[in-house]
Amino acid sequence: QVQLVESGGGLVQPGGSLRLSCVASGSISSFYFMGWYRQAPGKQRELVAVITRGGTINYADSVKGRFTISRDNTKNTMYLQQNSLKPEDTAVYYCHARSVLEYWGQGTQVTVSS
Repeated sequence: QVQLVESGGGLVQPGGSLRLSCVASGSISSFYFMGWYRQAPGKQRELVAVITRGGTINYADSVKGRFTISRDNTKNTMYLQQNSLKPEDTAVYYCHARSVLEYWGQGTQVTVSS
């Protein structure tokens, strides 16, 4: 059973940056897909960005040009670099991974506010 642990969230002013990390307890090289989702209060969980084992990347339109997803198989870690943050980016961000099974992290809170 693989565990995913997110970190890096916090309170940041509009226009600021954060880097989220998702560390897996085992190898991530077997995961076909890894991604970041977010859920704002009163809203459904939505996909933010996904990266495949082969390196294909897709972003939600709302974060294109501002967020960058990456993965480092040698460190069993996935990242989400968040730049030019907006108040509407405020949410709990979840790490997700899928091979034969799928796994979720516990979430990390990102709050963008002045």
